[in-house]
Amino acid sequence: MTRTYAKQAMLTLLILAGRLRHHLNEGMTEWGNEGTVLCIPTFPYSRIPTFQQEAKTADIGAPKGAGGVPPTRVQRTNDSEQKCPTCSAMIVPNLPFCGQCGTKVGPERAGVACNTCGLRSQPDLKFCPACGTTMPAVGGTSARVLAPVTLKLTLLDRAGTVLKEFPLNRPVTSLGRQGADLTFAEDPYLSPLHAQLVNATGQVRLRDLGSRNGTWLFIDEPQRLTDADTILIGGQIFRFRRLGYPGPRPPEQDATRRMGSLIPGADIASLTQLRSDGSARDTVHLSPGRTLTLGREQGDWQFPYDPSMSSLHATIRSEDADFVITDMGSRNGIALSIKGEPLLRSGARILIGDQLLKVEFS
Repeated sequence: MTRTYAKQAMLTLLILAGRLRHHLNEGMTEWGNEGTVLCIPTFPYSRIPTFQQEAKTADIGAPKGAGGVPPTRVQRTNDSEQKCPTCSAMIVPNLPFCGQCGTKVGPERAGVACNTCGLRSQPDLKFCPACGTTMPAVGGTSARVLAPVTLKLTLLDRAGTVLKEFPLNRPVTSLGRQGADLTFAEDPYLSPLHAQLVNATGQVRLRDLGSRNGTWLFIDEPQRLTDADTILIGGQIFRFRRLGYPGPRPPEQDATRRMGSLIPGADIASLTQLRSDGSARDTVHLSPGRTLTLGREQGDWQFPYDPSMSSLHATIRSEDADFVITDMGSRNGIALSIKGEPLLRSGARILIGDQLLKVEFS
């Protein structure tokens, strides 16, 4: 008896399932003995997504396994992602050089180069997609020569005499005490990998590699100082800092005036002499309108114990709220520790460790 009821129930379910499929294929219909309206979307039943169809959609283009069942998906790395062979940093697609160390990793792209950052772009672009600079016209006079320059590095002694010449044929040349393209193994002031010369897009740039003693570039014209500049004058190292303008002092309650030195109203910068461990020794404050001269025998700040400093070596003068340092015809010049990657001129002198080098190119 129980089996009979079970067979009847199963038969009833099959009939109802068939009717439901018919109604789904037909669209919206009324169904049920009590007049209940059942709203069914008007797309055919075959378009209702199933689990197998979703898996097929997710694996478009993937090969099928046996029986047409999609194989297990394996997460794969993007073939376009590349790592620099020198520093292992990720390489920006379609760019010829590594953005971390400057190593050439691919052919240079055809197109027009930006006059500011050197990025090659499509000829029809009006602005550089990297820095926003107006792109030079194709075939115009503003387009720069993109071929690498012929680069030569000359080692000088303290008197400026040429000791040795190094022709540099690589786009990126590393300098240091060991493991570099150009090594000076006997110099204890050099870091193992100290600096790089980057010769690309018709320009030569200087890059510090996080060295302990910094990479120095000698100035050949008056230089406007910025906050945290480190300056080499003779054998002395100075740190320039901007202080800003002091705020107003509140009046005393009993209106008694304070005594103090007769000085300019505001010191907006300072110049600090640094020891070899980086600690401060002496500090001179700078105010608008003040000019500071430095030398071994002459000037406001004298260093009679420094034989590498000229008698009158440098001047720091005020220009509005800025300060400009000028070489007063000294024998050994003035150098600033580089920030970022400055462009070099032919004939520029650089100091890494205890090595004085001259960069020449055409």
